[in-house]
Amino acid sequence: MKYRTQSTIYSLLLLILIACGKVGPDPRLEQPQEFLNLLEAHGNWKKWIESKGMSYTLFHESNLQQENHFFNLTDRKARIDAASFQVGKDGEGVWVAPNRQSFGGQSVDYYHNLYFYFYSMPYILTDTSIEVTTMKNRRFNGKEYERLEAKSTQASYRSPSNSYELLIDPETHLLEWVLYRVTFFNPSNSILSGMKYEDYRETDGMKFPRLLTGYLIEGDTVVRVQNQVSLAGVTLTKDELDEDIFEMPEKAAVRAN
Repeated sequence: MKYRTQSTIYSLLLLILIACGKVGPDPRLEQPQEFLNLLEAHGNWKKWIESKGMSYTLFHESNLQQENHFFNLTDRKARIDAASFQVGKDGEGVWVAPNRQSFGGQSVDYYHNLYFYFYSMPYILTDTSIEVTTMKNRRFNGKEYERLEAKSTQASYRSPSNSYELLIDPETHLLEWVLYRVTFFNPSNSILSGMKYEDYRETDGMKFPRLLTGYLIEGDTVVRVQNQVSLAGVTLTKDELDEDIFEMPEKAAVRAN
């Protein structure tokens, strides 16, 4: 009798261990129906879930400066190569080379994933730390849009903003505008900005905008252009990118914020 009891206990423990070892479906695949409609309109969005690395080329339309961007989608390590500087994020933080002056912007930390975040929408909003909800339609800049809100559920989430308003074209069902307030520097910032998505191109069944234009917004109207970039050569990889490219150089590089 004692032997049978011990055998039963061992069997139960084995079943528990086997159950714990099972890998369930990726939680990012479970999304609200309205958000799923947007994702489906953008093509094979599940490829984003399956991918671990991303790279693309960015051109600043104001000065034609070219940058090559590299990211791991798993741990969000980053690398940006430009003509006069390199920026990276490794396991310890953000760095810039050859020195802080070579970058020239307000914040290296803010910039290192700025365009990655916008360029990756709506796919990146499948993150488990993001909650997407439906809002009432909104008339913006003379056009009626379907509307979603994407909001971070983590106080420590590091992105340009902790809340984004997604304006969706009612005919194509593609993302056309992202409205946001930059809370990275000031959580109470009230200045509204908008990023317009134009000229979608298909890559491996996924749709990415060729052009991103940033605007200053007042009420429901655009006021003026703040910045514009074009993007090309996007590549998603099943494996993480080489760890070496994210490491801070031993010489001519400094930590930055």
